[in-house]
Amino acid sequence: MRVLAWQRTDEYAGHSIARVERLPDGWLCHGSEVIAGPGAGLACGFRIDLDAGWATRTVEVWSMSLAGERRLRLTADVGGHWWRDGTRAPDLDGCIDVDVAATPLTNTFPINRLAGLAVGASATSSVAWVDVPELSATRVDQTYERLADRLWRYSDRRHGAFELSVDDDGLVVDYTGFASRVTT
Repeated sequence: MRVLAWQRTDEYAGHSIARVERLPDGWLCHGSEVIAGPGAGLACGFRIDLDAGWATRTVEVWSMSLAGERRLRLTADVGGHWWRDGTRAPDLDGCIDVDVAATPLTNTFPINRLAGLAVGASATSSVAWVDVPELSATRVDQTYERLADRLWRYSDRRHGAFELSVDDDGLVVDYTGFASRVTT
């Protein structure tokens, strides 16, 4: 089990904390983020169950902001079919991962799944992108390119490209322009 914390390095002041726990049949990841600053104030919490290969099974996310409190539950079956708050979500079918926008932790999932990728190689997959604080879940194609042993480039058409360094467990240390880990 690991407990990690990151400090935001973008325009907002904030911190994120997460706990990663190995289970007999997969992984349990949960944590929270608090952002405060001029014109910004929100909190977000999440709980994500993953299978042994780091593929998403269940996601519970909540947020609180000036707009109020919101909750979202996503589930995926082994066939790649998704449900949003108990209702089928065919727009997310085939997604392997979830990416909760408020935390760098969810980038760990594809990085660990792609750990065998050669330096210089890349892979693209669809993810269920959860925007915070709105908690809308949309399909986004994300590409991960392995730049070095512990260095990756993440990119998508909507947000651009960013470099991520990771530790020996594939957990994000630095996410350029977004967050930097403050605990080991």
